[in-house]
Amino acid sequence: MNTHNQSARELLGPDGPFAHEVPNFATRESQQVMAEAVEEAIADRETLIAEAGTGTGKTFAYLVPALRSGKRVIVSTGTKTLQDQLFHRDLPRVRETIGARLKTSLLKGRANYLCLYRTDQVARDGRLASREQVAHLQAIRAWAKRSGSGDRGEFAEVPEDSPLWPRVTSTAENCLGAECPMFGDCFVVKARRAAQEADLVVVNHHLLFADLAIKQEGFGEILPGAQAFILDEAHQIPELAGVFFSTSVTSRQIAELAQDALAECASVAGALATLKEPIEAVAPALRRTRLALDKLPAKGAFALIETDSIAQSELHDLEEVLRKLAEALAPHAERSRGMDSLQQRAEALCQRLHAVLDGAAHDAVHWYELFQQGFSFHATPLDLAPPMRALREASHASWIFTSATLSVAGDFQHFSRQLGLDDPVRLSLDSPFDYARQALAYLPKGLPDPNAQDYTERVIAAARPVLDAARGRTFLLFTSHRALRRAAELLADAPFPLFIQGTAPRHQLLTEFRESGNGVLLGAASFWEGVDVSGEALSCVIIDKLPFAAPDDPVLVARLNALRESGANPFFDWQVPAAVIALKQGSGRLIRDVADRGVLMLCDPRLTTKAYGKLFLRSLPPMPLTRELGDVQRFFDVAAAAG
Repeated sequence: MNTHNQSARELLGPDGPFAHEVPNFATRESQQVMAEAVEEAIADRETLIAEAGTGTGKTFAYLVPALRSGKRVIVSTGTKTLQDQLFHRDLPRVRETIGARLKTSLLKGRANYLCLYRTDQVARDGRLASREQVAHLQAIRAWAKRSGSGDRGEFAEVPEDSPLWPRVTSTAENCLGAECPMFGDCFVVKARRAAQEADLVVVNHHLLFADLAIKQEGFGEILPGAQAFILDEAHQIPELAGVFFSTSVTSRQIAELAQDALAECASVAGALATLKEPIEAVAPALRRTRLALDKLPAKGAFALIETDSIAQSELHDLEEVLRKLAEALAPHAERSRGMDSLQQRAEALCQRLHAVLDGAAHDAVHWYELFQQGFSFHATPLDLAPPMRALREASHASWIFTSATLSVAGDFQHFSRQLGLDDPVRLSLDSPFDYARQALAYLPKGLPDPNAQDYTERVIAAARPVLDAARGRTFLLFTSHRALRRAAELLADAPFPLFIQGTAPRHQLLTEFRESGNGVLLGAASFWEGVDVSGEALSCVIIDKLPFAAPDDPVLVARLNALRESGANPFFDWQVPAAVIALKQGSGRLIRDVADRGVLMLCDPRLTTKAYGKLFLRSLPPMPLTRELGDVQRFFDVAAAAG
């Protein structure tokens, strides 16, 4: 079949190669419409926002026109798992079907690639905490010899959370770049070189922003020169952009600088004599700073620190300790590549620490976060639209944003405004699934205000008969970890296997949930999106509350205040749209396939008692709505009879 003259729409149509060659491929009008819009956006260098309901087949809808365009395209996804799936499964299928002979490449952040130099250093240094780590190091070194990519994702023998990984991978700070003795064999360099030469590169949002916003990953930029950017799972972009346009310093970065300086002293004769004292001053200064911050809330605006004279004094001392280390490193910078790199890192950390501690900038929110052992300080722009706009204008490329959840009842303003998209082409495609037949929304009667003391108890009481009717097979999604823990206690006697977030890694919980056949999974934030369980295993999704962002986030509080000052209504202009998009993500877990059936139980009484509740309901797929438990039981009885 000659595909060269066919448009993307025709290729995905009933007479196209996908319909003839790809098993189980169903032609979908919505997929063809999206493919046509993407094709036009790439050709005309436009900005397109395409919301495509679950089941549209949006991956093929953008890959077909991207591979046909003859232009250099960057495709970015939300997670490394989706990135691998796109590159190893979807892309080869599309290339083969349309006969595209193009160079494609997969690129991840540098922490995903083994660093040969640092692996060697760890082996020479020999200081490993356990026999298990010694065995892991041997396994990693053997794998390094046979691996073509050095991508950790391909090597499962050493657990993902092993403390060895940070020691055998590099960061932008500790990489020696072209000065490295192993530069010629470097996996990061090879991956970047392949990306520079490719027609289509698959990246993830973290890497995309690191490369575009800060160019912090070194080795020149692979992304400039791209003529189109396609961002899948684009609802995550505003939050991630906030992270990457922030200036940040963490206690871990400062501690690692001192550790790396000590390690480098071993190979520079006489360095220890002048560096021992300033290096040894770092750990106690970090401890004292953490202790001084201990009585503060775990996360907050910098103003809280500024009213505390002890915390202020410790931070001043920490700045001084860091400056002394930078000064002590300076005379050694000429003596080794490592020392030169360390001195530059120390200088950069001094500058960043000074910038985040100086709360005078009005266009940024200065805030801190505390962890069990450490802390981080940040300055985040109040408004992301200007840096995002500048980034797009500098790229001279098409920008295509797609996700199942970008609009609020068909309106894209919230998403557009955050990213400074002034006049995008907008496309809203409904899911091809038959929600009227496949799904039912249940809003139970009689639940109290969500702030009520016994709210979680009442939700679980209302959920029990639904769990029975669904025979388990349910996701219970919570807006807080506290509610999740309480619900887990209350359901301890349930006749179904419980899978509780936090008791095992996410992928393991999902695998076990699928295999159990009648499990109930209790999850918070990270289970609201990117989780795909199709078929019988998941027949019900129960959501405890409308997912309004907690007002304890200092960046959110500052943004809401800025909106209020500009005369806008922060609740309706920001909090409601953000919660609608989050609710769409959570409820999107329910129907993943044309044969799925299920009930969506939304417990929050504000859906019916508040005027804004209608906006949430209008933003959900068009499914029938009931307030009667009997309807839910009948829905499952019909499913059981059909099954």
